[in-house]
Amino acid sequence: MILFPAIDLKDGKAVRLQQGDYDQVTQYSDDPLALARRFAEEGAQWIHIVDLDAAKAGRPVHRELIARIAREVPAKLQVGGGIRSVATAGEYIGDGVARVVVGTKATQDPEFLAALGAKFPGKIALGLDTKAGKIAVHGWTETTGLTVPEYLQSAPLAGVYCLIFTDIARDGMLSGPSIPALREVMAASELPVIASGGVSSLEDLRALVAMEDCKLLGAITGKALYEGKFTLREALKVAES
Repeated sequence: MILFPAIDLKDGKAVRLQQGDYDQVTQYSDDPLALARRFAEEGAQWIHIVDLDAAKAGRPVHRELIARIAREVPAKLQVGGGIRSVATAGEYIGDGVARVVVGTKATQDPEFLAALGAKFPGKIALGLDTKAGKIAVHGWTETTGLTVPEYLQSAPLAGVYCLIFTDIARDGMLSGPSIPALREVMAASELPVIASGGVSSLEDLRALVAMEDCKLLGAITGKALYEGKFTLREALKVAES
């Protein structure tokens, strides 16, 4: 299982939100580049970056910072937040980002997702974030009427590499991943799935590793790392076991 340490960007700093609430922000670093370097030095092969300001604005806000991280840090970047055009996705990929994550625009515009998959096959992750079981959009500030299985029935997934599933109620809460919800997502698609939200301990990671036969590609962890629940080296050891 691949472990993705997470860096969420807001106002040029690395922060975490509670349950996607922009009013509940904890700042963890004023130097995201140094943080990314540290993650790579400790063994991370991938880093998951979300431009929180872009998710709200609908356009890249921290593109220059992300491009610098891509150039200077020897880890692959998976980047999301505010990617709502094929051109924006292409700019990030041109900057050296290995995989872009799309959510709001992709779930609301099937033609956009199909165009992305056709132009950048294997470099697209589809972010499916749920609140009370329904897919949430626009930086988690609104919900649609669709569950993940309902959406996936008709989604154009050609060229999409993986799904990233977040149960918003778990995100930033250190309450453990929602394994039943993860299983439901895995059952609804043939694509590999990355779990995001709720990891609070090495035991949580072990529970996810035990699901690997169910197409679990990886797990994203943020707050637990920043709060010292485990070290990145410890987490990588579990993920790779």
